[in-house]
Amino acid sequence: MSIAVCPGSFDPITLGHVDVVRRARTIFDEVIIGVAHNASKTYLFTPEERVSLARTAVAHMPGVRVELINGLLADYTSTVGASAIVKGLRGSADYDSEQSMALLNRHLSGVETVFVMGDSGLGHIASSLVKDVASHGGKVDDLVPPAVAAALTRKVRNV
Repeated sequence: MSIAVCPGSFDPITLGHVDVVRRARTIFDEVIIGVAHNASKTYLFTPEERVSLARTAVAHMPGVRVELINGLLADYTSTVGASAIVKGLRGSADYDSEQSMALLNRHLSGVETVFVMGDSGLGHIASSLVKDVASHGGKVDDLVPPAVAAALTRKVRNV
């Protein structure tokens, strides 16, 4: 059984993320969305909220699960027996930022990173931009899954 880990902060998960996971699932028997913590980032949602929103977003996808990653991704991939790390690319800028992480993860764990090109119609979607739009009262329901749109609205309005 081939297992891939699709890591990220998912603050929040977007339709672009869901698209990459769907594509990865056609390649691997199981895809684990690994919700990670980056100490250099400030988050809108707690780790538990990010996991819950991601689980809701992919509930319709068999062979996909969501887990919280505590510690190094390289260690986590070994723990779950993953044969690959999957990263979605929107363009060359994403590749430039992901290449060094892919090489470091291979060095640390021997696990290869597979880059999956996302849907070009979703290439403009980034979690940071979605949060910005939501914080200014903009419409985000065509950028994120429905439960995420509702959670964003509640969070930015402090409801």
